[in-house]
Amino acid sequence: MAVVEIKNLTKNFGENKILKGIDFSIEKGEVVCIIGASGSGKSTLLRCINLLETPTSGEILFHGENVAESRKPPTELRTKMGMVFQQFNLFNNLSVLGNCTIGQVKVLKRKFADAKEIALQYLEKVGMDQYINAKPHQISGGQKQRVAIARALSMEPEALLFDEPTSALDPEMVGEVLKVIHNLAGSGLTMIIVTHEMDFAREVADRVIFMADGVIVEEDVPENIFGNPKNEKTRAFLMRILNRDNPS
Repeated sequence: MAVVEIKNLTKNFGENKILKGIDFSIEKGEVVCIIGASGSGKSTLLRCINLLETPTSGEILFHGENVAESRKPPTELRTKMGMVFQQFNLFNNLSVLGNCTIGQVKVLKRKFADAKEIALQYLEKVGMDQYINAKPHQISGGQKQRVAIARALSMEPEALLFDEPTSALDPEMVGEVLKVIHNLAGSGLTMIIVTHEMDFAREVADRVIFMADGVIVEEDVPENIFGNPKNEKTRAFLMRILNRDNPS
């Protein structure tokens, strides 16, 4: 059974139709990258999956249960489906370690000693264990994002959603964050990644979804999406992106 299954999902903001009937599923351990131009609905889709936005209609099934209509609090879903944001969303008044333990203690009700041990394990995994006493303002953007990833992992979710995790970073910091996500992709964690890094998507994804105008235009394995896209919109998007990234 799929870990996450989306059925005919729509999202409107007033008269503005952002998602227009989205259908896809993701299996356990699968890495799916979602690509597309700004405004195509990628981030809104991710926020709906995690119930940060309430869908207008459709179903979001998590292990077969429609969480969009569940009476359970959304925080319960978010402990199992973590999210890494563009802007890090760290607590500025807490240390690196505090950021990675607070959710475990408050939401999962873990003892602090256990939460600290788990946090240190994941901070080491992302190369940030030397900075446990630093506050967010004392570290770089790339380091903040690595802490945000460790914080999400510390909740030990079944799936992790990444919303353009490198878009707020200076170019020289992008590689360090992509390397961490690349390593996670090989660990068996289920991941949905909205990204504008095409080379990264080609390398890390089991499947790539191309969105435009609120719909899924094409989905396939990376070799086919990047090497032989079937849809004209996909071809035009990739040509535009790749020419921008590799000007002659």
